[in-house]
Amino acid sequence: MVRTGDPARRLLTDPVLWLTVALLVVCALCAVALWFQVVPDREVPGGTLIGLGTDAIPKVSLFAAYSLVPISLLYFWADRWRPVFVWTRIGLWVAALAWGAFVSTFLSAQLNTWAASRLAIEGDGDPASGARAAVFVAPFVEESTKATILFFIAILLRYRFVNRLSGIVLAGLAGAGFAFTENILYYGRAYRYAAQTFGQQDPDEVLRQIFFLRGVMTPFAHPLFTMCTGIGLAVALRAKSKLFRVLAPLIGFLAAALLHMAFNASSTLFQGTTLLLLWGVALMLVGTAIGFIIRQLLHEGRSVRARLEDYVRSGWLETSDAEAASRLRTRMRALWHALWRGPSTFWSTIVYQVSLTELAYLRDSQTRGLVDRSGTGREHELLATVTARRPHAVVLPDGRAPYPRLRRRKAVQQWAPPAYPGPSGLGGSWPAPPGATASQPLGQTATQYSEVDPSWAPPKS
Repeated sequence: MVRTGDPARRLLTDPVLWLTVALLVVCALCAVALWFQVVPDREVPGGTLIGLGTDAIPKVSLFAAYSLVPISLLYFWADRWRPVFVWTRIGLWVAALAWGAFVSTFLSAQLNTWAASRLAIEGDGDPASGARAAVFVAPFVEESTKATILFFIAILLRYRFVNRLSGIVLAGLAGAGFAFTENILYYGRAYRYAAQTFGQQDPDEVLRQIFFLRGVMTPFAHPLFTMCTGIGLAVALRAKSKLFRVLAPLIGFLAAALLHMAFNASSTLFQGTTLLLLWGVALMLVGTAIGFIIRQLLHEGRSVRARLEDYVRSGWLETSDAEAASRLRTRMRALWHALWRGPSTFWSTIVYQVSLTELAYLRDSQTRGLVDRSGTGREHELLATVTARRPHAVVLPDGRAPYPRLRRRKAVQQWAPPAYPGPSGLGGSWPAPPGATASQPLGQTATQYSEVDPSWAPPKS
């Protein structure tokens, strides 16, 4: 929702800010608890449980970031149709990432450990209990803990889910954060084990090998799984049928858990050529997901234009408004041009674009029957905001941006002004000789001839 007024007051009254702060506090507590659980060595009945060690954390965190950064940038790039300001969008991104990285991993570690102890047949040392928990328990536990942040946002900030891309981006970021912390645990354990086993393998070489398997071959796993839940939740929030609102999130969660289960089972039970074939199938799923994201980006542009053209036909908006708000490239160029025209123009352009986007999705909700009469009042506010901001905003940028020009130095005058005629003839550009003036005669009277000898005559033959 776009609010006008003082930017500082609007930021402090934005519920996303305080939701993000509260979530960060919870994430910090879970991060500290997870640190003391997995990093230092702990005394347990029967011996000492080797932790990751503080010396390995910086190195393995860097390797884990190699997978987190490109995946996160992909989701940031896809989240461009949300009708909110930049700080609100960043707050939602941070909340989803931090929840997946700290809260979800901490809760999943406790539940998975407890489930593995319950599935053990021969006691706590049963080696098969870990595999059973990874296949039959971990998928449901981890997908539910990752998806919790999505349901929190859907309950507290329902209007933030305006399309399927909203669910895809937030779910993918939660999965990417979870994969980041999980990779730190896997990399750290492998590195510490190789360092403790003298004369066996180089710890750095072991770290590079497991990074290739998890960070290069399968960095997409957790984001891909959680995306299924995000799509189901976003579809449910935009659906009119009450039955579909219940079934869509449930189907999305089950799809995420089943994909996760298949991935864990293939990693545990298959090796060699069969595993490579399954990896090829996983790449096809990733390609399908990327194609779906690109399709949704194009679809949202057409949907925004179609909804704004309803107001154009009614005479409440101009034709340029629908064109300016429905093309991502035009929106980015308009912001770039406005940036060089001053803070006032830049802010007006931002408010203008965000207001048009919210107006389009509000109109879409009205056509679906998802809002009551209060939407009409908000509709009038947005139309008034667009009308007021349009004269001060960059709507359809044309040509180059108004970059500032550097002042040129003035040339130092070292010669007198030229006189006419100059040494090179009438209108010559050479400097005038010393003492010359510009009042010399021009034309026929300026021609002077040398004196002629009167005794001169042609030679006689």
